[in-house]
Amino acid sequence: MTTFKQENVDEYYDIGEELGSGHFAVVRKCREKSTGTEFAAKFIKKRRSKSSKRGVSREDIEREVNILKEIQHPNVITLHDVFENKAEVVLILELVAGGELFDFLAEKESLTEEQATMFLKQILDGVLYLHSKQIAHFDLKPENIMLLNRTVPHPRIKLIDFGLAHKIDFGNEFKNIFGTPEFVAPEVVNYEPLGLAADMWSVGVITYIL
Repeated sequence: MTTFKQENVDEYYDIGEELGSGHFAVVRKCREKSTGTEFAAKFIKKRRSKSSKRGVSREDIEREVNILKEIQHPNVITLHDVFENKAEVVLILELVAGGELFDFLAEKESLTEEQATMFLKQILDGVLYLHSKQIAHFDLKPENIMLLNRTVPHPRIKLIDFGLAHKIDFGNEFKNIFGTPEFVAPEVVNYEPLGLAADMWSVGVITYIL
């Protein structure tokens, strides 16, 4: 079992405003007390028992953390630290403050082909890196593609949210039904064996929207 720091996150970080939330997680801005550096704190509610449907299982949290610990790429979010208490696990992540790519697109109304290509290349660079480590994201969608800083001339893309990501073991068949319906590959819907290629279907849908 992976061990996390059994300490109070408040001792090391000042917790600030909410940045977003999901079914069993809330993300808040935080500041490291020792350095003043800003991060994002993802508070994941733990499942209290195996039979419960509320919260995230320890196994799933460990899988997400282990994948995040393995990755280091300019177009993928970075994990800084992990804390745990009785009710939740707290991931301290790189602060990606530029908002969602598609909010940025809505403000621009339209992109030139050159701009769209620039964004798509960054998305593909991130996906290629993950796939080189046999990691499938399985939840590539507009909400999980963020800008590090939207005020610069050429914003950097960051892929976020590895809650559904899996290491693909080519010796073991893996099936699951998850993800966002508009973006998942047919093999997910059909409950067929899944691999890295499932991400490429999602990238295709994103490309069409761009």
